Amino acid sequence: MRPDSRLAAKVAGKDFIMTAEYLPLTGTGITAISGALSGSLTAVNVTDNHYGIALSSLAASVLLLRAGIEPVLQVVTRDRNRIALQSDLLGAAALGMKNVLCLSGYHQTLIGSPESANVFDIDSIQLIATIKKMNSGTLLDGTKVKGDFAMLVGAAANPFLKPMELNMIRLAKKVAAGADFIQTQAIFDVAAFAQWLEAANKEDLTGKTAILAGVLPLTSAAQAEKLREKHTDFIIPDKIIGQIKASGDDVAQKKEGLAICVEIIQQLKSMPGLRGIHLLSGGNESAVPELTAVIAAQ
Repeated sequence: MRPDSRLAAKVAGKDFIMTAEYLPLTGTGITAISGALSGSLTAVNVTDNHYGIALSSLAASVLLLRAGIEPVLQVVTRDRNRIALQSDLLGAAALGMKNVLCLSGYHQTLIGSPESANVFDIDSIQLIATIKKMNSGTLLDGTKVKGDFAMLVGAAANPFLKPMELNMIRLAKKVAAGADFIQTQAIFDVAAFAQWLEAANKEDLTGKTAILAGVLPLTSAAQAEKLREKHTDFIIPDKIIGQIKASGDDVAQKKEGLAICVEIIQQLKSMPGLRGIHLLSGGNESAVPELTAVIAAQ
């Protein structure tokens, strides 16, 4: 079945796409973020225990849907085997989910739960293929899915993975598995991202999937240094960290981080093959309205 979400319509069309990210908190509800995450956004990703144990992506996605915001359910393979993954996806479809982002997830030692056992029964590429199979009406073992099941399937990509040949092979595998859209990790090195996008263009991958460039408004030099030290997918140049640090106190640093993010968006928007921008809030959802206004004005 073909999903009938707003994001699916945008991916199938030619309009520039804007999505954002919401990080649920460790609690039983969503914060008052509906205003920040509405407006010109097409959809909002709901992270799945991204930096620690939090309200489930599915529960938070349902709450966003009730608030009139189209969610992108995130599903990581770290915590569930193929039985639980398919069961949760059936439940998500029953609750109105129409978009899903497939991720492997950070290792449990990076989210404050080193004593937890990981699963990784299947990886993110196999999860993409699983959902595509479910879209066609069957589970992995051939069992027929009763009722409607139609999900737009997305994946993540790290533009800074080297060598480039390996990077393109991995991206091509996700596209071949059925990824309808790709959201990249946060971009701070625009020149390096341009090389990656050019390689994807040459492989004709941008013609087969919608690529959305991830951007993150840094709130401080300390945050930038921590992200770069802890996570290998955050490639933040010394120049940017120095620029934020030199801006002054905490308030000035947050303002400078936002200004840098705006500048990066302006450079990205004109790149051939790019279909949209994905605003990685990092929990700073209040910055989203200003960033969407910048994108919409250009």
